[in-house]
Amino acid sequence: MQRNDPGQAYLGDKMPSRHHVMQSLLVVVAAALLLGTGQSRARPSTTYPGLEQITAADLRSYLAFIAADELQGRNTPSRGLDTAALYIASHLSRWGARPAGDEGSYFQRIALVEHRVDRDRSRVALGDRAFTYDDDFLAGGTSGQASGPLVYVGHGYMIKERGLDPYAGRDIKGKIIVAHESMPSGVRRADLKGKQGVDWDDPMSAAERLGGVGVVYLPSYRTLTSWRRKADESTYVVEKLPSEQPDDIPSITASPGLLGALFDGEEATAEEVLAGAISRKPEKPFALDAHKILSITVALTSRPARTQNVVAVVEGSDPALRQEYVALGAHYDHVGVGTGSGDIIYNGADDDGSGTVALLSMAEVFATAPRPKRSMLFTWHTGEERGLWGSDYFTRFPTVPLEQIVAQLNVDMIGRSRKPGDTHPANKHLTGPDSTYVIGSTLMSSELERLSRRVNAGLFNLSFDYKYDARGDRERFFYRSDHYNYAKHDIPVIFYFSGLHEDYHDVGDSADKIDYTKMEKIVRTIYATARAIADLPHRPAVDKALPEHTTDER
Repeated sequence: MQRNDPGQAYLGDKMPSRHHVMQSLLVVVAAALLLGTGQSRARPSTTYPGLEQITAADLRSYLAFIAADELQGRNTPSRGLDTAALYIASHLSRWGARPAGDEGSYFQRIALVEHRVDRDRSRVALGDRAFTYDDDFLAGGTSGQASGPLVYVGHGYMIKERGLDPYAGRDIKGKIIVAHESMPSGVRRADLKGKQGVDWDDPMSAAERLGGVGVVYLPSYRTLTSWRRKADESTYVVEKLPSEQPDDIPSITASPGLLGALFDGEEATAEEVLAGAISRKPEKPFALDAHKILSITVALTSRPARTQNVVAVVEGSDPALRQEYVALGAHYDHVGVGTGSGDIIYNGADDDGSGTVALLSMAEVFATAPRPKRSMLFTWHTGEERGLWGSDYFTRFPTVPLEQIVAQLNVDMIGRSRKPGDTHPANKHLTGPDSTYVIGSTLMSSELERLSRRVNAGLFNLSFDYKYDARGDRERFFYRSDHYNYAKHDIPVIFYFSGLHEDYHDVGDSADKIDYTKMEKIVRTIYATARAIADLPHRPAVDKALPEHTTDER
């Protein structure tokens, strides 16, 4: 599930050698095999051939590899993610699934550009006092220079609908603003409605609009606790995807030490403004001493990098309908490695190791059981955590005709259950062992919704929770995973998701906490649903219009 929290920097722009990868594979596969795959098989299904081949034991075995420490959190891009791609491809090849990537391979390669801060050429000075990168500040993603007096603007957001405007009556032209890194208390991205620059501004866009020359951010608690990792990490853009317009002016995030120098002798102390930034309770805006002139230089270096989607097809049995596809998708990336001592690997067993191995299990069955009428398209998307990169890229540059995809089923975080008596607030909306959220099925196709309900009722009759299909859902889960990019192209979707939990984007998201019995039921239900769609005499009709903002807002 997407949240912008990148981890370890990429270690190279080539796939690892097979000899190097196989050494790691053998170690982890051996450990996975020790877990066993000897679960008794259920009675064969005649309605959904191969259904009983999807087992909790197999899911556990696959996930032991995908969520292993050796894969280093599967950041995009990284050798750990490349190793996961090779692991997936090796299984697909063994099962006889057809490669559907580039040049007869399973990999749809995606060119990236890596940007890193040039530590030697990036600097900050307050008068004659010099400050250094990492020790005293972090740099934003725009190269440039700025120099000028400072104005503290609190949270820095202008939101007309909320009556928020920290710039009212203040001269920003030629100045550097000092603003919170976090949004105002009680405000989410979904609350920023209307046109930017007219109805709302964030600190950067406000500074640019009002003639400011730079931005100094007050760090959030999250930034303070991951400072070293952020100082060392790169930023990436996908070469062939439209990227956000780069900022026109440079920005930095100030350390407590630099803030101490900036706010020495001012109306509010560094301690007060920093506490306000962390609690999201700002001090009143004010201009700092006009004799304080801050100079900022941000320099970046660039180099090529790459990542890949993993794509395969299992061809259908009907000579005519096999030209159409039912798409199954999951993202196989996570957020990498942190810093410090102890456990620093974000294994991503649930997010989205659970979806990754769900697709593996279904791919095996579709490839080895009697085939449905339509073809099955399997896509393991890269870079979901970076901003839905893989699905955006695939739907812009599809390896099969996009108009021939009749539905897309997305699997993201289906592995956890809320236990009886669990009072942890972060698990409040986690579903139980016989329940899952189903997102998007009620928003596009009445026919697909009815089919989904009918298949579920005939199998395990899981409790399908549709709460996140509500218009105005503030969590906006419909826009936060890969199915969204298919929905934008009028492909009806279903997103299976069991809810956020206390280990979301944390080192605690490990394979030992997965409810494999629940996973088996959900994956079998998804398999049966995909098979039922593939055998329909016609494609599911799209008979509902999505909310307008789905076309231009994530």
